Amino acid sequence: MTLCFVSRADGQDDDKDKDTVKIKPSYMPTGVRVGTDLISFVRTPIDDTFNGWEFNADVDFYRYFLAIDYGHWERNFHSEGQADYSNTGNYWRIGADVNFLKKDPDRNMFFLGLRYARSTFTERMTVRSDDPVWGTLDQFVANQNVPAGWVELTTGLRVRIWRIFWLGYTARLKFALKMGDTPVMLPSDVPGYGRADKDSYWGFNYQLFIRIPVRKTPPLPTLK
Repeated sequence: MTLCFVSRADGQDDDKDKDTVKIKPSYMPTGVRVGTDLISFVRTPIDDTFNGWEFNADVDFYRYFLAIDYGHWERNFHSEGQADYSNTGNYWRIGADVNFLKKDPDRNMFFLGLRYARSTFTERMTVRSDDPVWGTLDQFVANQNVPAGWVELTTGLRVRIWRIFWLGYTARLKFALKMGDTPVMLPSDVPGYGRADKDSYWGFNYQLFIRIPVRKTPPLPTLK
């Protein structure tokens, strides 16, 4: 009978353990980014039907980011000699993003996220009609301070371009729109959301950020 013995070199497991340097993740924020949507600022002077702005902010908790948005939205439509429509209101969003670029030395982001959004708006409409006796008549209707809420799935990028400056984009799938009572007329447009008759709506923001550091960024896990 032949006996076989398999022996392991001393210290082999220790060498494997030494190859990997593990750093416990810290969930203390390292910085706050504040920025704005560039598309709104470009669209406002060239689109006669739109006027608006939006500001954005996020703060990091390791891979997770608390995100907050706040914006203003105005729409104006004119039908020559028949009707005028105007809408104005503010909106906000709050939610979280998860960064999937865990080992990028510049802390760039590719993220997926979720938002809850709220808006309050007022819309007015004037309809003109010609009467053979009374001439041109204007009928005025309005919805005042209408509340609305919806949910968004988000994805996008944040890239450091120079020192404290970042560029990025956010794509949004908006859905589950709910609005308050509007007995006078059906809402046409919801600030921050879009067409009120749509069950879902796509949105896109191209954003410029400035990052304000809070504490020194901890080193990333590395391999020797």
